Amino acid sequence: MSERGSYSGKAVLVTGADGFIGSHLAEALAGEGAQVTALALYDAFGRNGWLDELSDEVLESVRIVRGDVRDAAFVVRLIAGQDVVFHLAALITIPHSYAAAQSYVDVNLGGTLNVLEAARAGGTGRVVHTSTSEVYGTARFTPITEDHPLQGQSPYSASKIAADMMAEAYARSFELPAMVLRPFNTFGPRQSERGVIPTAIRQALDPACPAIRLGDLTPVRDFFYVSDIVRAFLGMGLADGLERGRPYNCGTGKSVSVGEIVSLIQGITGSNKPVEREEARFRPEDSEVRTLLADPGRLAAAIGWAPQVGIEEGLALTVDWWRARIREGAVRRQSGYLT
Repeated sequence: MSERGSYSGKAVLVTGADGFIGSHLAEALAGEGAQVTALALYDAFGRNGWLDELSDEVLESVRIVRGDVRDAAFVVRLIAGQDVVFHLAALITIPHSYAAAQSYVDVNLGGTLNVLEAARAGGTGRVVHTSTSEVYGTARFTPITEDHPLQGQSPYSASKIAADMMAEAYARSFELPAMVLRPFNTFGPRQSERGVIPTAIRQALDPACPAIRLGDLTPVRDFFYVSDIVRAFLGMGLADGLERGRPYNCGTGKSVSVGEIVSLIQGITGSNKPVEREEARFRPEDSEVRTLLADPGRLAAAIGWAPQVGIEEGLALTVDWWRARIREGAVRRQSGYLT
């Protein structure tokens, strides 16, 4: 196990910082004294996604830049002078990838290539590229190790497989210090209703919803709380002894079905609403990933990582956040979700 150093005073870039996990990571890095540059996708309305929800104290330590990882020249300027780059910017909604596959290639592969090339040109100390457990497809064996075959069961997962391979190629071809973190199913505050957990929680709490309408309840997932993935990123960013270009699974090693998660949510929220199947939320049969269960042994051995927040504790924290959002009238209902 390698001990990581300090982020104090280091120049650190987070792409996709306006998103769910990225905003939590930017917040944590600011708390550790890093000089954080947070990339938010350009928005003509001047919004910065979840970065706008951070406290004034945190934002004093964060430089927000609006732009797009698809713009290679912009990315070169953005990455110049950075010590560590956490690359989280991606299109992630699986259902939309069936309708707009080209955009997933452009952002997830093309954007990653731009980040890697800019880091190579700028002599960046380390790039941590964000993968996804979706690259494994339906498990051929469990728990899933990093040696599991990669299976492109959606245009989204295919684009992420390609991006992962590009990170490996740059590590092998150019000795770029590119590390690959492969999270399983993260949940927590700020996750949009693309995720099945926030979808179920919002419907359980929202008085306007007479039922909890979801897709397939049988897929099995390895869910873990967002603060745990943030700790994994922090470790990957500075720890010695990591293998460049090789993936590291991040998950609990424990599985739970979507249906079981919904039952836990009903218990925590006190909801007795019926659960109804909504066919529009189902994936195509050959595209559905039935089981995702991590073997996080490589990550544990490399950086000493282990999950600290249990599933029920994490769900309770997420329910509290959603209750506050609903009270504030800040909820925007969104269609589609990820499991």
